[in-house]
Amino acid sequence: MNPIYIDKNEILKCYKPIDKHTHKGIQGHALLIGGSYGKIGAACLSSKAALKTGCGLVTAFIPKCGYEILQISIPEVMVLTDVQEKFISNITFDIVPQAIGIGPGVGQEQATQITFHEFLKTTKVPLVIDADALNILSQNKSWLSLLKPKTIITPHPKELERLIGKWDSEAEKFEKTIAFSKKYQLIIVMKGAPTHIIDGDAVYENTTGNAALATAGSGDVLTGMITSLLAQSYEPINAAILGVYLHGLTADIALPETGYQSFIASDIIDNIGRAYLSITA
Repeated sequence: MNPIYIDKNEILKCYKPIDKHTHKGIQGHALLIGGSYGKIGAACLSSKAALKTGCGLVTAFIPKCGYEILQISIPEVMVLTDVQEKFISNITFDIVPQAIGIGPGVGQEQATQITFHEFLKTTKVPLVIDADALNILSQNKSWLSLLKPKTIITPHPKELERLIGKWDSEAEKFEKTIAFSKKYQLIIVMKGAPTHIIDGDAVYENTTGNAALATAGSGDVLTGMITSLLAQSYEPINAAILGVYLHGLTADIALPETGYQSFIASDIIDNIGRAYLSITA
């Protein structure tokens, strides 16, 4: 395995500068589906991250209990609510997003699992799947065949293990992940230190980031960032590569001010602008 290192040179090959004549209607519309009672913060983090990564429009689909929280905390994000108060049970919407991120804080209620299955059967929109949506998939492996080619999944090590099974060495982990990627034609963001992106036989290794990213909500932010880039018409592999690179870069930029311990997921979002500026500097 010879990974391709994701550094600034590699990023500049896929980074698309903003057209000075653009408007919000052509900057992409991202839909983030997530949240449940006690975990509405995950939906807030992922949808705000999507906005800060450059999406023209962002809509969050959440349970009713999160409506006021999201509207007040992020006024720029539009909100659609499920019929249920505390969890998602019926994923229906009349908007036309260019990309959808699903999973942050969504929980594993039976009704959530059923509507997720129906959603996978019908959606044709480019997808990023994370968190509990991945855990639901790992319990229902036959559903993996419903995923469109080049769907992006973003598992942390435990979520990856539930999907591909245990491994005894790093070499075996990569072997199994590559085989899984090929079998289902998925792009797999293997979160870790460093994060790797697997697209069939192609393995990319990220060069940004540090231990400050090991904090609650960090993955929810990454989901929002990658979904945003997908909605902005980046190819799925480039959305994953650029999202992971920018995500790590925010921690590198903030570290001198925050240190490792006090850096939180919101600091990632606060530093996305600086990360973009450093790409083009």
